[in-house]
Amino acid sequence: MLKLIERLGPIEASRACDTLTLPFELRMRGRLKAQTDGGQEVGLFLDRGPVLREGEGLEADSGEIVLIRAAAEPVVTARIDAGLALARLCYHLGNRHVALAIGADEAGGWVRFPPDHVLEELAERLGARLTHHDAPFDPEPGAYAQAGHAHGHSNGHSHAHSHGHGHSHDHSHNHSHGSEDGHCHAADQHDHVH
Repeated sequence: MLKLIERLGPIEASRACDTLTLPFELRMRGRLKAQTDGGQEVGLFLDRGPVLREGEGLEADSGEIVLIRAAAEPVVTARIDAGLALARLCYHLGNRHVALAIGADEAGGWVRFPPDHVLEELAERLGARLTHHDAPFDPEPGAYAQAGHAHGHSNGHSHAHSHGHGHSHDHSHNHSHGSEDGHCHAADQHDHVH
């Protein structure tokens, strides 16, 4: 069994040796046994928290990379005119604290969610046209999750200030950024003493 242990964030499909197609419910889990689209047994051994996103890469302890795909599953797509009507629809559905996918295509803007008669009635009251179908469900990660995870870097800052007869400042900054090979490297480290 291939042990998938590291999240790589979005990757080029050409980097992956296989794909793993999962519905939204299973992409929320950090621990899972599954079978890749190529038939290989895999186990996910990941940190809890971020949902696995369409196009995200996972690296095995042996170095192989597997690409995540969002499975087609039952969804409702609500279509409405762009602009204020779409913003109002997103606001009211999002106010229900449900996962929503938001997008646009040649037919206009849309909001997608799992089937739910309460949400469907609300969307129709706001003027949306609903379609029940099977499609990949890859909802918005949320602004807080996106800011903290999507860029693949963390910033640690410590500031010590001492004021007396001497004037001393110690600023320590450590920024590490993910690289193309999936490993973190320190991008810059600097200390200032004044």
